[in-house]
Amino acid sequence: MNEETPSTASAATSAATPAPESLTFRQGMEELDRLVDQLESNTLELEDSLASYERGVALLRDLRGRLDAAQQKVDVLMGELEQGATDEERDTTLQKA
Repeated sequence: MNEETPSTASAATSAATPAPESLTFRQGMEELDRLVDQLESNTLELEDSLASYERGVALLRDLRGRLDAAQQKVDVLMGELEQGATDEERDTTLQKA
């Protein structure tokens, strides 16, 4: 008989689970939401809960890293815009003189 125990079923599932960085941001958020719902439902076996928690931590780290990188890019771009405005103000001041 070829029955899977919950721990072998979760091991097979985790082997087929894509790495967090291979998902889009939206896909990662959706998976994280599903995992949180499952964990909050208290319907998983201990081993499955632990595997889901570990996956959630990996997703959260990846998603936070992406948000931090996006925030840094926005900060750089905003700095460039502010610098551009300062340059324009300087050019205007020079033309008045």
